[in-house]
Amino acid sequence: MKKGILLLISLPFLILSCQKHKIEKIDLSGEWQFQMDPEDRGINERWFEKNLPETIVLPGSMVENGKGNDITLQTKWTGGIKNPEWYKDPNYAPYVDSANVRFPFWLQPEKEYTGAAWYRKEISIPADWEEKTVLLTLERPHWESTVWVNDMRIGMQNSLAVPHIFDISPFLETGSNIITIRVDNRTKDIDVGENSHSISDHTQSNWNGIVGEISLGTAGKILFDNIEVFPDVEDKTVKVKATVNNSLSETHTVKFSVSARLKKNGKKVKGQSWKFEISPGKNDVEMMYNMGEDALLWDEFNPNVYKLLLTMNSGHETDIYSVDFGLREFKAEGSRFAINGRPVFLRGTLECAIFPLTGYPPTDIAYWKKIYTAIQAHGLNHIRFHSWCPPEVAFEAADEMGVYLQIECSSWANQSTQLGSGLPVDQYIWDESERIVKNYGNHPSFVMMAYGNEPGGPKSNEFLAEFVSYWKEKDDRRVYTSGAGWPVLKVNDYHNIPEPRIQRWGEGLNSIINSQPPHTDYDWSQKVPKDGIPVVSHEIGQWCVYPNFKEMEKYTGVLKPKNFEIFQESLRAHKMGHLADSFLLASGKLQSLCYKADIEAALRTPGFAGFQLLDLHDFPGQGTALVGVLDPFWEEKGYISPEEYSRFCNTTVPLARLEKHIFTEGETMTAKIEVAHFGEKPLQSISPKWQLVEDDEIISEGMLDQQDIPIGNAIQLGEVVYSFRNKNESRKLSLKINIEKFENSWDIWVYPENQNIESADIKVVEDIDRSTLEYLQNGGKILLSLGKGKVSPEIGGNVGVGFSSIFWNTAWTGNQKPHTLGILCDPSHPALKDFPTEYHSNWQWWDAMGHADAIILDSLAMDLKPIVRIIDDWVSNRSLALVFEAKIGKGRIVVSGTDLVNNLASRPEARQLRASLIQYMNSDAFEPGVGINPDDLVKVIK
Repeated sequence: MKKGILLLISLPFLILSCQKHKIEKIDLSGEWQFQMDPEDRGINERWFEKNLPETIVLPGSMVENGKGNDITLQTKWTGGIKNPEWYKDPNYAPYVDSANVRFPFWLQPEKEYTGAAWYRKEISIPADWEEKTVLLTLERPHWESTVWVNDMRIGMQNSLAVPHIFDISPFLETGSNIITIRVDNRTKDIDVGENSHSISDHTQSNWNGIVGEISLGTAGKILFDNIEVFPDVEDKTVKVKATVNNSLSETHTVKFSVSARLKKNGKKVKGQSWKFEISPGKNDVEMMYNMGEDALLWDEFNPNVYKLLLTMNSGHETDIYSVDFGLREFKAEGSRFAINGRPVFLRGTLECAIFPLTGYPPTDIAYWKKIYTAIQAHGLNHIRFHSWCPPEVAFEAADEMGVYLQIECSSWANQSTQLGSGLPVDQYIWDESERIVKNYGNHPSFVMMAYGNEPGGPKSNEFLAEFVSYWKEKDDRRVYTSGAGWPVLKVNDYHNIPEPRIQRWGEGLNSIINSQPPHTDYDWSQKVPKDGIPVVSHEIGQWCVYPNFKEMEKYTGVLKPKNFEIFQESLRAHKMGHLADSFLLASGKLQSLCYKADIEAALRTPGFAGFQLLDLHDFPGQGTALVGVLDPFWEEKGYISPEEYSRFCNTTVPLARLEKHIFTEGETMTAKIEVAHFGEKPLQSISPKWQLVEDDEIISEGMLDQQDIPIGNAIQLGEVVYSFRNKNESRKLSLKINIEKFENSWDIWVYPENQNIESADIKVVEDIDRSTLEYLQNGGKILLSLGKGKVSPEIGGNVGVGFSSIFWNTAWTGNQKPHTLGILCDPSHPALKDFPTEYHSNWQWWDAMGHADAIILDSLAMDLKPIVRIIDDWVSNRSLALVFEAKIGKGRIVVSGTDLVNNLASRPEARQLRASLIQYMNSDAFEPGVGINPDDLVKVIK
């Protein structure tokens, strides 16, 4: 087999996409010799010539095999930390002991190792392989792999996205051979960005090892290097571009045969054949293959995947290459996308390399089918792979299930690095993009590509303009954008920007959801560029929920929820451990409401192209961002079902534009009804139905005009007009719209007009003075109305209260407001009898939360229970009240952290909440059970 070194000249062209060959294989999984090399001595000491002292099982990671260093405060993580001196915080004192280190910002691996590690195995090569090309395949090493065979160095590869494949033929002998692989997971000269999900400890972990296929395989001396399939949906043909390497010294006449079959049922397409002269070295050939008039197209509704088989016969040897592809055309048409000429709206979420059990990307197709099944059940059709690229099986599953993928080139070039400044990462992005397209470019699900996430650098725009222009010219099978997040460039096929969403970074309480009274009569028309290029909103949502501590038992793999352990112990220390499930469910209902508002705003926007959620499932890193209605295992948490979620996120979604959610008796509701419909076909002769429902009873209903509904959005269907008269009592109703099987609904509240319930023996005050205290202690009743800015900072005034859930988290956003997760109450509490509510936040609480300060109850009495609780963030876990009651002397008091005095003429919710509290205080039920010190009450007020 030792034919000389000249064959290596073609190696860079050979190593990228040979895994599709139909070849003989030797499986190299199993036990390997192993040794860590933390001091980087192995190359100089020629460890590739030596036996290694330990063993390890591959495929797998070091951590899976119990290898690496224990976690300490000195562990050097891969990824930025906002508070690098977190361990000095007294709250974390119990977790910095060497035997009990718990890291609060992401899932903690059982072991950690960053550096070189060596893997060595003896193999046996059969005699009939002597004249063949032998390829070593490492499906997914992390990160850099260097290979020696029989003490001879073969080469190094450093892709984070594609298999590392080495031609080791020149160095093999029949019989026994030694393969040594050095895997190095350090960031060295090439820095793709410390927070890139391809390498960061924030999500998958910066693991060391080799996973997926590890094998030796054979091919002939004339072999396929790559196959590209370019479909033409109009002509039902595919252009097949083949790159062939001839390592022989003479030209050969080679017969090429192309055939295809539909994967789902095996139906065959008639084959065709061609002959080409193949010269020594690299050869490019093209063939036009006719699929036939009955060939089926690929899209989300009909994911028809074909298996193309390309056979090359030179007379004395044969090479066979298989490719999955689909007949589809995905492109920008006007301000949105079209697939095969039909408009498509991307309803997407992110996959940020979150693998709690393994700490690395699974390479079994069942795992990826679970993910895609989950997103489709929630009405989504798209996944963005944030700053990384998944393995082959992820594409195969997406092809089969009809999921649209945005792939990125392993980089988030910001924080620790930048683009366009001549750093090694620039060339790495070019190389990685070539490798990705070469390996995965035929997959019909691969419809979008960006360099990566949120780039930095003063010259990044110029770099990315060249990057996008290059790929648009080279390969039109997908659409391209500069980066996820920014920049907006003229060359972009689409913009992937954060402006069209309810809460943007840094907006805090000034966002739409926190600063404007509840309504649905808005969209993002004024938030998108006017260049007519499709816009996909970047990382919308980021709405948090309280941790689900029952989830902790699921972490049976290499990553452990030490962060959850800290949060749970904190909650118990604040005597609220029994409320964990209630906090989860109540905050989850608010989180779902926020996502509904975000998604519907996108669906209402005329000509909009789509959105990408952050996220449908939790993001365990960056301080712990519990932004999913699903956990990191893509499983439900119990407060919203896929069926409920898909009412406002689906192929077809009825929508209502409401000026407000809160009405007063005598007012008229006018709801403008529209629909976003991106189903397989237009809907014919549809009569939309509406209902107003109160306590499961239909109080009014009707039909809108019969009409045809085309594919698109902002399609006007008519109006629902209803006057609220004659009842004059507080009530909650639901407006429901049905379009065939698709239903959506919006809660509204109606309050009595001129609600002015007062009582001579109840004083409503905004401050506590001596006379008020005397009145209380002598048996009086007080309603103390505070409001935003009225509570002392140390008693809760420094807690940022808003209506929405927390955005991302407080630890990673510089403590951006709001700091809270909505309310929790007992709806049957008599104080709320005339203020209809569920146990969680809904739109009728917007006014109260927007005019409130929180009150820390522990500052008054440890056993004080609120009427309406505010749920704190999971790091602080303070016992917070919006409304509570107490005894002072012989008197009784209700304290409201929200303003119930000012501007009541324009605040019907505040009027009604005040009236409900006063009615309660006038009743026999008003008997607070806990007394507080009057001096402590005075300290509450700023």
